[in-house]
Amino acid sequence: MEMPQSLSVRIEIPKGGFLKRRPDGSIDFMSPFPSPFAYGSVIDTLAPDGDPEDALVIGASPEVGATVSYPVWGRVRFVDGGIADDKWVIGPTTISDSQWRGVERFFKFYAVAKRGLYILRPRSGPTHFKGVERSHQTSG
Repeated sequence: MEMPQSLSVRIEIPKGGFLKRRPDGSIDFMSPFPSPFAYGSVIDTLAPDGDPEDALVIGASPEVGATVSYPVWGRVRFVDGGIADDKWVIGPTTISDSQWRGVERFFKFYAVAKRGLYILRPRSGPTHFKGVERSHQTSG
């Protein structure tokens, strides 16, 4: 999958939010920790799991329901229940090394939390964080 220059994203989870919503607005699950970034769905895309592609917004705090367009700085490589579920990393400014480390820490813990959820809500296939991929635009 080639990395685009920018993406338009509809925000589903505000920065600091606990509720993970599906693209239709229904609640998917409640996180045990707040999201350190806004999170949403890329407009007019479809991911392997059948939902729109995911994106997280670093360096801005748009509200739920807002549509934002920002440069793509990279992506989180993630497998959820055996299905590729990468997440685009976008934002108004270049993502610092410290911010990238924060994304990595979050998704390492997120993978553990999702595996715990799948014990309660049985789902087959592995769930794990595979690292981050920075775009050629990223400096630092």
